Amino acid sequence: MPTIATPHGTLSGSETDGVTAFKGVPYAAAPFGPNRFLPPQPVEPWQGIHDAHHFGHTAPRVAYPAPLDVLVPEAERTGEDCLNLNIWTPDLAARLPVMVWLHGGSFTNGSGAAPAYDGARFARDGVVCVTINYRLGADGFLYLGDGDTANLGLRDQLAALRWVRENISLFGGDPRKVTVFGESAGAMSIGALLAVPAADGLFQRAVLQSGAAHHALPAATARRIGQHFTDMLGIPPTRHSLSGVSFDRLAEAAEKLRTAIAADPDPRRWNEVAHNLMPFEPVVDGDLLPRDPLPSIADGSAATVDVLVGSNTDEFRLFLEPTGVIGFIDSAVLEGAVAGYGLDPEEAVAVYRAKHPDGTPGDLLAALATDWYYRIPAIRLAEARVGRPGRTYLYEFAWRPSTFEGRLGACHTLEIPFVFDNLQVPALSPLLGPEPPQQLADEMHAAWIAFATHGDPGWAPYDIMNRTTMRFDTESRPLDDPDAEQRSLWDGRR
Repeated sequence: MPTIATPHGTLSGSETDGVTAFKGVPYAAAPFGPNRFLPPQPVEPWQGIHDAHHFGHTAPRVAYPAPLDVLVPEAERTGEDCLNLNIWTPDLAARLPVMVWLHGGSFTNGSGAAPAYDGARFARDGVVCVTINYRLGADGFLYLGDGDTANLGLRDQLAALRWVRENISLFGGDPRKVTVFGESAGAMSIGALLAVPAADGLFQRAVLQSGAAHHALPAATARRIGQHFTDMLGIPPTRHSLSGVSFDRLAEAAEKLRTAIAADPDPRRWNEVAHNLMPFEPVVDGDLLPRDPLPSIADGSAATVDVLVGSNTDEFRLFLEPTGVIGFIDSAVLEGAVAGYGLDPEEAVAVYRAKHPDGTPGDLLAALATDWYYRIPAIRLAEARVGRPGRTYLYEFAWRPSTFEGRLGACHTLEIPFVFDNLQVPALSPLLGPEPPQQLADEMHAAWIAFATHGDPGWAPYDIMNRTTMRFDTESRPLDDPDAEQRSLWDGRR
């Protein structure tokens, strides 16, 4: 069995088909007990050999509700010692590109050990792949108005990236060629990290899948959410008070908070959270994250980092179709949602109706929400980086599976097994359906590796004149300014 001596102790890994894996490697101390609601603390060195054959504990969280629990399968090994990472490498003596994955899950779910994130095929193709866990929900993203408890989940991610910089050469990786990539909340985290001064130099390239730089809460909003949350618990809004509350009680309060926001999404009460329904997000705290990410990036933050960003054609259908909610959306609900997004309902419905002439009100809402949450933020990030030294590329994932009689569309999370080349993982078949196209996985997987290796995924960089976007489908091809009329509709509004 392969072993590696790290500064903290010796690790024992496992080897399969030429790929060596080290799993559950601690990058920080357990963030509970005396470390609860504190920034990540250093790893305690260990004696003897640490068994890194199996995934470690993942951050405590509540399982997805049905049917998302089947469509987005997670690893089930939660525990307090959760700040660990997993490494797949083809050659311990090499100097290979490194890709570090930040998982999604609305900042409340997910882990680096989910079946879709197995990094063996990246290693097979010459990349050292790392997946990490970070604190979730209130433990990771609750804000009480002080520096000690702000952005703990982001601080965990930074601690993992520092661990990679200091140790990945022991595993065959090049610390000067690190690409951080992530999806949904993971991508939104990267959007924030692009504006975090403490992240400078920790990665040279970034891939943001279905998330960009729009999802960070102003401190005033986050403080208001924190006050509501602690009021539900009946405790003062302090770290000391929170540190004695069990995770189960925190999870119960968080669910009540989300339910209250969804039942009455009044911006006068919830501010920005009334629109995105995510009470736990990165916070513009004036310290770790000094400014709102998008304008900071537009002003030159992370200007030398190469960026690949994109979204899926039908992202929001994952949240409407499997539950059947899409069939209960009528014109009044649609128009109310459109107005909430700051658009003129008559104009917006007409524009999206032209694109979806046979669409129901639910179909149109899914398309509008997809653009609000994912596509427009990706475009805005690309626009903000035009003219910077780091290159920027835009993509769209458009392949639609046969699941749900084809109605699921190119939904949220669907691109991940194509990026990781993990189409054959049995747990993913409810989402992918039978015989997903391997050729498309070959294309996307190769593009991501090319970007991590050379900074060029294989199509023209984004600019304002052409707006080149690679559309991945059974026949993939670059397009100039796809769906321009919908894009223009959001100018000045999103």
